[in-house]
Amino acid sequence: MEGKQSRRTFLKGITAAGAGLLVGGKLAPVFAKENKYSSTVINVRNKNAQDAAHKFNAEIIQAMVFEGVRKMSNTRTDTAAWSTYFTPKDVVGIKINCLFGPGASTHAEVVNAVIAGLKLAGVKPDNIIVWDRSDGDLAKNGYEINRDKPGVKYFGTNSDYDTAETQQGSFKGRLSKILTERITALVNVPILKDHGIAGVTLSFKNHYGSINNAGAQHGNNCNPFLADLYSVPVIRSKTRLIVCDAIRPLANGGPGLNPGFLWDYNGILVGTDPVALDHSGWQIIEDRRKEIKLPTLAEAGRPVGYLETAAKLGLGTNAPSKIRVVENFKI
Repeated sequence: MEGKQSRRTFLKGITAAGAGLLVGGKLAPVFAKENKYSSTVINVRNKNAQDAAHKFNAEIIQAMVFEGVRKMSNTRTDTAAWSTYFTPKDVVGIKINCLFGPGASTHAEVVNAVIAGLKLAGVKPDNIIVWDRSDGDLAKNGYEINRDKPGVKYFGTNSDYDTAETQQGSFKGRLSKILTERITALVNVPILKDHGIAGVTLSFKNHYGSINNAGAQHGNNCNPFLADLYSVPVIRSKTRLIVCDAIRPLANGGPGLNPGFLWDYNGILVGTDPVALDHSGWQIIEDRRKEIKLPTLAEAGRPVGYLETAAKLGLGTNAPSKIRVVENFKI
């Protein structure tokens, strides 16, 4: 099982692949080097992703997710796009953020779009696990818990963490066995939100639902804890794709639901560089805060410092001049 992979093996694979990821013997463009850019983020928007009553349109959202993955993979068909990152032999975890309930959690329409894409890549439904911290968190968002029945699995870690602690820099804690033992590949599917300590919660913060002691990792605006956690080899090696739910983000008062600060951005962000994607999401939040006359996150005492730390650790780029944001607007 890939969870047993040694750090030496992982680093050797990264070195052999240059700035890419070996998937099924092919090189997938993880840190794509195009012209002057070192990382790409796809931003797909469609005003019809939801109606005036905020009812989501599953068909349109799936089309948005698929378009984002096609553009990210630089392929022409959906099957080729998803097959760039996943193979029929994979057991794929879809890590969602559902701690704070409906409206403040990854929406099911986005999750279902990712499931449909994995199936196109030949991943068997039995080998897809939608997961987060606990069964209860999934259940309050409308997911029916399924550990053993045929089809896509939905369950939480509950208390099933590694016996031994993992230490990586400032991070010390036990990782979910779903991450370390059950899956061979991961799709990180966060929701774009303000966060009362870290500033924003996206790709990095989503993994606080992958550990047993998230409460101990919040000092100094979660810096360097977030960056060190994402540096854990099993997270880096298994993460193939990031699909961020930016349909109805939260600009202030997060991470819990604060309805007065939700807005209709109607977007999906897709990437493979977590630093670049979180940087892009952060700027979306800052732009909205400026629009509604709120102070910047730094002025509010919540600087997004973890991204600079993560960039220094080689997890990606936070330099705007090095990030190519490909925008597709249907609004």
